[in-house]
Amino acid sequence: MLLTPGPLTTSETVKSQMLVDHGTWDDEYKRDTQAVRAELLKLANAPQEDYAAVLMQGSGTFAVESTLGTAVPKKNAVLMIAINGAYGQRMAQIADYLDIRHVDVAFAEDEITDWSRIQSELTAHPEVTHFAVVHCETTTGILNPIETIIPKVHAMGITTIVDAMSSFGGVPINTADLGLDYLISSSNKCVQGVPGFGLVIAKRTTIDQTKGNARSLALDLYDQYRTFEEHDGKWRFTSPTHVVYAFLQALRELNAAGGVTARNRRYAENEAKLREGMAKLGYEPVIKADVQSPIITSFKYPSQQFDFQALYEYLKKNGFIIYPGKVSNIDSFRIGNIGQVFAPDIDQLLELIKQYSVVEV
Repeated sequence: MLLTPGPLTTSETVKSQMLVDHGTWDDEYKRDTQAVRAELLKLANAPQEDYAAVLMQGSGTFAVESTLGTAVPKKNAVLMIAINGAYGQRMAQIADYLDIRHVDVAFAEDEITDWSRIQSELTAHPEVTHFAVVHCETTTGILNPIETIIPKVHAMGITTIVDAMSSFGGVPINTADLGLDYLISSSNKCVQGVPGFGLVIAKRTTIDQTKGNARSLALDLYDQYRTFEEHDGKWRFTSPTHVVYAFLQALRELNAAGGVTARNRRYAENEAKLREGMAKLGYEPVIKADVQSPIITSFKYPSQQFDFQALYEYLKKNGFIIYPGKVSNIDSFRIGNIGQVFAPDIDQLLELIKQYSVVEV
């Protein structure tokens, strides 16, 4: 069982969809691609007349790079990035690679991205045309308050980009109400599909203005969008067919389980049970409960002698895989709460850690 922020544990019925081979030019496959795109807009609360879902081959980072490289013009544009973890830093790294001018607003890794700081930096940098932030920063598991930031940035006439990689499908997001121009996620996160493509929910009036911006042929988000729109769901290049069919099944299962609200509730219950149980075993969370997402929880090492690799191997031998830490200045490790994971699974994990801790810690 993968207790990670994606790839994650999927249902047997999602896995079974990958047992049949499919052709990329087949009309049925193109119709199913269109069905995926339409369903994603519903999940994002993004009206089809105003938004389009664009699928992009590769991991979530491919979709982030595709968005930044296409959304930001090559001239007369500046990107501001609010950073409080590794994935905000990755956006800055992408901007460097693509030669995109950017202003970084750095926060501590255990601190949410705060509107007052962002507003101050926007005032100091009137040249900013685009703004990007990570919703759930899985470096720590912190949930950034996009509801209080994005509408205010949008009101300033700035193009807004949210990396919702680890939250979309597991945390309710009202794309239209926020005034979001781009929302980015991937197939192997809270929708509970498998790795293979990223996805971008793009405002039509915004992406329609980006022709010729792309710094890459394969990652040209505008051209990918136009091909889907003009050719009934056709991908430009060879697509991950098995992954698409698995994802369509995952979308059906998400709806049958009660949608994003119900999934959010289950993940939050997993997280609360995990946090409480780990505290009883002497493991302190890295961040406070009031900024904690339901996606993944980071824990500090309980002692200087703690051997994460030994715990990892012990849990793996007993059926669970967790994540090493990503916080730069604290020795920590992470446990995911998402995927086909339920309360009894968390109970079993806690019992294993308790048994291990009695002997090892």
